[in-house]
Amino acid sequence: MLHELDPAKLGSHGENITQAISSCVHCGFCLPTCPTYQLLGEEENSPRGRIFLMKEVLEGELKPSEIASSIDQCLGCSACMTACPSGVNYDQLLTGYRHLKHQRTRGWMERLRDAMVHSTLPYPTRFRWAIRLGRLFKPFARLVPATIRPMMDLLPDRLPAKLTWPELSQVEGKRRGRVALLTGCAQDVLAPRITRAAISVLVRNGIEVVIPPAQGCCGALAWHAGRVDVAAQFAAQLAQQMPKDVDAVVTTAAGCGSTLKEYGHVTHGSPAAEQGQWLQDNVRDICEYLDAIGPLPPVGLPRLMRVAYHDACHLLHAQKIAQAPRRLLSKINNLQLVELPSAGSCCGSAGSYNIEQPQLAEVLGRDKAREILKSDVHAVATGNIGCMVQVQRHLNESSSSPPPVWHTIEVLERAYRPRSLTEPDTVAQLSPTVF
Repeated sequence: MLHELDPAKLGSHGENITQAISSCVHCGFCLPTCPTYQLLGEEENSPRGRIFLMKEVLEGELKPSEIASSIDQCLGCSACMTACPSGVNYDQLLTGYRHLKHQRTRGWMERLRDAMVHSTLPYPTRFRWAIRLGRLFKPFARLVPATIRPMMDLLPDRLPAKLTWPELSQVEGKRRGRVALLTGCAQDVLAPRITRAAISVLVRNGIEVVIPPAQGCCGALAWHAGRVDVAAQFAAQLAQQMPKDVDAVVTTAAGCGSTLKEYGHVTHGSPAAEQGQWLQDNVRDICEYLDAIGPLPPVGLPRLMRVAYHDACHLLHAQKIAQAPRRLLSKINNLQLVELPSAGSCCGSAGSYNIEQPQLAEVLGRDKAREILKSDVHAVATGNIGCMVQVQRHLNESSSSPPPVWHTIEVLERAYRPRSLTEPDTVAQLSPTVF
């Protein structure tokens, strides 16, 4: 139990922090599931060890700077929560503590890097211009400070054309429902075809699709980084844009979906708390939604394909969605679903982790690519843009003929409307970037 610690001193998330710490019984079930513990073999880089260190800081026994490395190296993948028998809400603990960590003194290069990430990725127009500007300086990346260099190394060689979305897409056939669809921020810049595929599959299944034009960022990147005040502002703005006359609010990005399902915490104590709770109660991942309504039978793929499924951490561990995507893929004729031994292990994307901790992210990405190539599949399906670009990057670097990485909804779209599986709109044509 915590001693000499007043939750009120920790702000609006103090109760969540103290409850999570107190719930941990240090049993060690989390250790085999933690990617950083498996890589580094150090107790302080395990969930159990990090909880102990955070407790020591909050009780005044250690300074935040003394445990900064251990906390910063955490992926936030939530795999430990799946394994934990005590139900420790480690994600809330990590977010709350990362909020407090901003009080510590940080180097100016680290602050500059974080400012560049958080002032561009949540804003599609800024992000697009930042990529274009960064490409001009990419030939001189070796002259850039090491803290900033990973961002330049990850710049894509080109961007897909900007797409615009109708505010309302009518159904094909009998109307079965109505949803609001989130288009994402970085995803809308890097892979707008995911939204295109989502609209196509939903209307084919009789679902009317509403896309609020001014929806903005959901705050996921800020929330996972502990920028809780910024996340709350994004959440309040998004809540105002979402129509209430829908059956669900659907997302195609696991990281966004997991944050939306925490909106009760994100907006706690703010004027947007009621709207935030409504969004939390009504958001659904697109695979979760389609699986629940019962999709119409797809035509099938034009030829036999072996497809591996990679679980996005924030879909499997944070949202507890494992079987819905697999059930949808299993309905497709000419698709052989291949299970990867480490399908539920993090690929190293984890928001902006491959910028902040590029060495560890590199190892995780290479390991994932090696396993996929060993499985001898034609393609990979997953449910998050960050995973897609991270896995594709390492597949491209590890093979002269890498399999493409698609969003699950893209595979379904191809099954409903069969066409060439080698069209140049796959993520294989993109260089990697973050979340």
